[in-house]
Amino acid sequence: MTVRATAIRVGDELPPLRIPITRTLIVSGAIASRDYQDVHHDAEAAKEKGSPDIFMNILTTNGLVGRYITDHFGSHARLQKVAIRLGAPNYPGDEMVLTGRVTAVADGTAEVSVTGRNAIGSHVTGKVTLRLPPDFPDFPDCPDAPHGEAR
Repeated sequence: MTVRATAIRVGDELPPLRIPITRTLIVSGAIASRDYQDVHHDAEAAKEKGSPDIFMNILTTNGLVGRYITDHFGSHARLQKVAIRLGAPNYPGDEMVLTGRVTAVADGTAEVSVTGRNAIGSHVTGKVTLRLPPDFPDFPDCPDAPHGEAR
């Protein structure tokens, strides 16, 4: 499903996304983003540095926020800006719940405020700006789609 620009309104709430925080998610996210800092894969090293366990890196969180937005708005939504700030760490065995609310809509662009909470508090807060497809019935295959849009 693709959400059209004309179908959303300021104040619309996105359904929550529950993400189990596993060791595998933390380690694989760090490896995939080439973040080899030991605090993301070595529990003993993380403890030596004052953390109770390994914790998720910001690049994995950024990817999960992007997934949350594109899962909701559809495959034709284009992320233009993701501006996030980390708070409470995501540790193995916890769960992060992402929530979002549309804060602005103008000229085919939407802004969504996103929060991801775990048992400790807010893991991530931020805003995502995305471009939504126009209201053409068969977008992106519609021959009347504006110049520059995917066909």
